Amino acid sequence: MDIAGINRNPADLILTLEEAKTWREKLREQQLDLVITNGCFDLLHRGHAEYMMRARSLGEVMLVLINSDSSVQKLKGPTRPLIDEYSRAYMLCALESVDAVVTFSTPRCDDMFRALQPDVYVKGGDYDINSINPEEKAALLEVGAEIKFLPFVDGFSTTDIINKIKAED
Repeated sequence: MDIAGINRNPADLILTLEEAKTWREKLREQQLDLVITNGCFDLLHRGHAEYMMRARSLGEVMLVLINSDSSVQKLKGPTRPLIDEYSRAYMLCALESVDAVVTFSTPRCDDMFRALQPDVYVKGGDYDINSINPEEKAALLEVGAEIKFLPFVDGFSTTDIINKIKAED
């Protein structure tokens, strides 16, 4: 995998957890800081793109953990996701700021955080240190990850876009 992003195929950047663990070891050998974020990223929009760019600026390599289709449905309801997990992963990998994506079906990412040991963990502005999942927070602190929160880009949210489309029907 070429983290420089030149002539890369987004499909090649969609990893299993086992592949990501091997990749993480190579990053450690190269002394590259790994930034991880996670979420649904159902309908990719400017807010997501700007968030990824800002998150990536906090380290040298960016990994995004995305909720599987079944996980999104549990979180967002029976009409979601709008975009299937492979397509969401592909679109994220097409962003220059994203180096790889791993899909997860578990309710939490604490085991993934322990396995991948990020240097930096980033979450959106709707969270703070007290509202992130306690098990995830414990795992991040256990591996020594720095926890950062980034503000939202005003006017961009998947729910708002969906509501706007419905209003135009």
